[in-house]
Amino acid sequence: MTLRNSFLALTCVLGVTACSSTPTHYYTLIAPATPTPASVGQTPFQFEMQAVLMAVQVDQPPLVIRQGNGSLAILENERWGAPLGDEFHDALTGQLERRFGSRDLAGLPKQRDQPVLSVRTDVRRFESVLDQYALIDVVWNLSLRGIGAEPGTRRQTLTCSSVIRQPASIGMENLVIAHQKAVSTLADTIARTATQWARQPDARCPS
Repeated sequence: MTLRNSFLALTCVLGVTACSSTPTHYYTLIAPATPTPASVGQTPFQFEMQAVLMAVQVDQPPLVIRQGNGSLAILENERWGAPLGDEFHDALTGQLERRFGSRDLAGLPKQRDQPVLSVRTDVRRFESVLDQYALIDVVWNLSLRGIGAEPGTRRQTLTCSSVIRQPASIGMENLVIAHQKAVSTLADTIARTATQWARQPDARCPS
């Protein structure tokens, strides 16, 4: 009986060990719903969000962490809920929709009596330093086509860039929250610039 009990105990230990491997955590850049931020005013255009270009070093399912010696650590058990480029696209789109007070109409019919603003982003750097900061370096392009203009016609364009560094508290979740805040700050900048530029074509990028 003692031998049998010992065998059962060993079996239980092995079973627990097999089931106690490091769990996989999934994160998103889409911030939780909060009260609508201050509006930039009635936007004089319809809005469409284009695909996002993402830095190749980080454009993969696992989170990529920059280390102090200049190396990168790929965390296989810490993952984005979707490809990082898609996460960034959806997070920024939602933030801009709230600020513009209108939906993203990419791929949908547009009204012919209103200009159409296209927003394109190229994320040159998406830097994550655990327990320290999150940083994004983004080149963004605004393209405005006039009332009744068909796709492919000549457009007015403005290209700007933003480098946003957001402090991060201790832990992976706080690092992700810092990235969410950085995306929100970028949305603020794009929304203000786009609205001013649409009304005053000689407006320039924020300094």
